[in-house]
Amino acid sequence: MPLLSENPGTEKPSPENAFPATLDVDGLLASGWRPLAFQQFILKVHSRCDLACEYCYMYEMADQSWRSQPRRMSEAVVDRTARRIAEHAAAHGLAEVEVVLHGGEPLLAGVDFLSHAVRTIRAEAADVGTRVRVGVQTNGLRLDDGFLRLFDRLEVRVGVSLDGEEEAQDRHRRFADGRGSHAIVSASLRRLAFGPFHHLFSGLLCTIDIRNDPLATYEALLAFDPPAIDFLLPHGNWSTPPPFRDPGSPATPYADWLIPVFDRWYGSPSEETEIRLFTEIMRLLTGRASRTETVGLSPTRMAVIETDGGIEQSDILKSSYHGAAATRMHVMRDPFDAVLRHPAIVARQIGELALAPVCHACDVVSVCGGGLYAHRYNTVDGFMGPSVYCPDLYRLITHVRTRVALDVARLKGSR
Repeated sequence: MPLLSENPGTEKPSPENAFPATLDVDGLLASGWRPLAFQQFILKVHSRCDLACEYCYMYEMADQSWRSQPRRMSEAVVDRTARRIAEHAAAHGLAEVEVVLHGGEPLLAGVDFLSHAVRTIRAEAADVGTRVRVGVQTNGLRLDDGFLRLFDRLEVRVGVSLDGEEEAQDRHRRFADGRGSHAIVSASLRRLAFGPFHHLFSGLLCTIDIRNDPLATYEALLAFDPPAIDFLLPHGNWSTPPPFRDPGSPATPYADWLIPVFDRWYGSPSEETEIRLFTEIMRLLTGRASRTETVGLSPTRMAVIETDGGIEQSDILKSSYHGAAATRMHVMRDPFDAVLRHPAIVARQIGELALAPVCHACDVVSVCGGGLYAHRYNTVDGFMGPSVYCPDLYRLITHVRTRVALDVARLKGSR
């Protein structure tokens, strides 16, 4: 079983005196450690949204910096960001990088602006021999034929957020006046998934609510023939626990929800879709590296550019405390190489060195990796702690490990 730390205290956050602010970056560099270049750039092209999802980490949780952000990224910030990306790619010999158009809701930025952003970034990168893959993550409300034609011309992959069937979707993903969004998003998904634009479809993002039936949720998502599904644990931490997750309890409500989905997915006679959380756990169990920040110990190689040009860490950190994602760096004055030496970025690249002793003592640490970084936060130790989802992660990982091991044993026995 995992070793759980005592339920962290409720003192006022003091980020300046907690990990990773206390990380000795100079000492790491002197020892020979070197940061890895950014490969993914999240552009917050629009800082507002046309939904009012009650679980949103951008608008409903600790960090309220969106209130002071420009609504839309300016063309000047886009242009400088494009040059910074090309500069970084050239310095590190990157053959390819990924850019994700994000928000808020990125489609609020409009067709012309998104076209300018993609073309500008690709043109600057092409000058240094770097290819740019572009994706967009949208709530789907505005995903009409005009946007789909644009994304087709520009080869932009499209991910859509959907929480399942109508009741599941409309429980959280509502308009400010309380209306549900399922009907509109479903119509957009039909345009994307069942017509000439299917090749643009990158997958569905579903935030788990354990009140929803897990298999009904999975079937509702499968109905749109997604190439991949991301099941997300609701964001929270030891100081602000996620729904139905008691930080002091060994109960595993989220593993209990995910395991039936895993068994249904893994036991299917043919591959229905990729479920990234399960795929990554299986990769890690076989000794391969993770490709997401959700599990595993692979270095995080992602930077966020806000609408005002500020360079930030993962925006999920906004669920922790006000300013948690900030680096105080800006594309107008700072190269991305400078950001690589920020203590908070370094902490996401040093693997087990950034984990608490309780994690080192766990038998699934190389798979769990401490869980999602934002979910480790507490007001005493900062991000030096286990995930608030520790029991859930342990149960899910050991279930997957047991199920896969049984199949491997059967295969060996049949030879």
